[in-house]
Amino acid sequence: MDVEKVFHMTGGVGKTSYAKNSSLQKKASDKVKHIIIQTVEDLYLETTPKSIGIADLGCSSGPNTLSIIKDIFQAIQGISQKIKHHSTEFRVYLNDLPTNDFNSIFKALPEFHRLLMQDREHGVSPIFMGGYPGSFYGRLFPNSYLHFVHSSHSLHWLSRVPPALYDEQGMSLNKGCVYISELSPAVVPEAYLQQFQQDFSLFLRSRSEELVVGGRMVLIFMGRKGPEHVDRGNSFFWEILSRSFAILVSQGEIEQEKVDSYDVHFYAPSREEIEEGVRKEGSLKLERLEMVEIDKSVQAMESYGTKVAMAVRAIQESMITNHFGERILNSLFENYARLVDAEMTEEDIKPISFVLVLKKI
Repeated sequence: MDVEKVFHMTGGVGKTSYAKNSSLQKKASDKVKHIIIQTVEDLYLETTPKSIGIADLGCSSGPNTLSIIKDIFQAIQGISQKIKHHSTEFRVYLNDLPTNDFNSIFKALPEFHRLLMQDREHGVSPIFMGGYPGSFYGRLFPNSYLHFVHSSHSLHWLSRVPPALYDEQGMSLNKGCVYISELSPAVVPEAYLQQFQQDFSLFLRSRSEELVVGGRMVLIFMGRKGPEHVDRGNSFFWEILSRSFAILVSQGEIEQEKVDSYDVHFYAPSREEIEEGVRKEGSLKLERLEMVEIDKSVQAMESYGTKVAMAVRAIQESMITNHFGERILNSLFENYARLVDAEMTEEDIKPISFVLVLKKI
């Protein structure tokens, strides 16, 4: 499967869209927003550029992207007024894979610009925004073009399903599981780690060439607490997806062979794997690395399982539909919601994210 051609968050603003089901990601980003703002302010005070280039990599199509761009814009406006440096213009590049629903973002831009203009007696700096489709695993921008790179909940997505998961006949070595599980042979976590190392190194090298000296990156992505790949964190949500598929197999809705050949292009690295990746690549300085645990919270009218199921559906729907067809989606995620709620009565599932601040020196 060509991930670049198939994978995208569910577009539009409908019930199952990413725009309507990305509040869990927003909550994680909000917990570290102070780090983003502090990093941007430090960058601006050090460089005071006349034209500042900002890229959001893996922007998707929901409201989260424009929300953080607004926060960054306002932070820099505030600092520029304090130091009497009013000539900065903003260049904002919104990047995702070509299949992303960029139209939803573009339709929201007039209202976004209106909000930026509110309560600004002395005017605002010009801001130029555009979509930049393409994989961030490789170069996207010219040399020394960007001052700040932001990426939220994107780098745990690999450039491809690790090819080492398959034998010479193209059969998956991770039968019955969509990700690393207790049943997975040792070659499975090794294959995922190897793919992550390759992708992460390429990402860092590409961004280093695109950043100006002194430029910063803030990266937020899912991970795991320790060396064990299987835990009650992010890996467990994939375990529940495997169980949900198994229910449909038992009901004759799908064939076991189809499940055996479905593997996700996801990896949750540990702190040590992230630090090693930055050190080995060598072109950027790791200034900060923090772990963030997201607390459970839901609206009164829905269960936590339903909230998570809708979020996972918005992320995985394009891949599942490509492999299995649309027919199973509703029953699959009804099972998923029910299983999550059942597990939460026994013990919390505690997904974590890491936030990294890197600087080009």
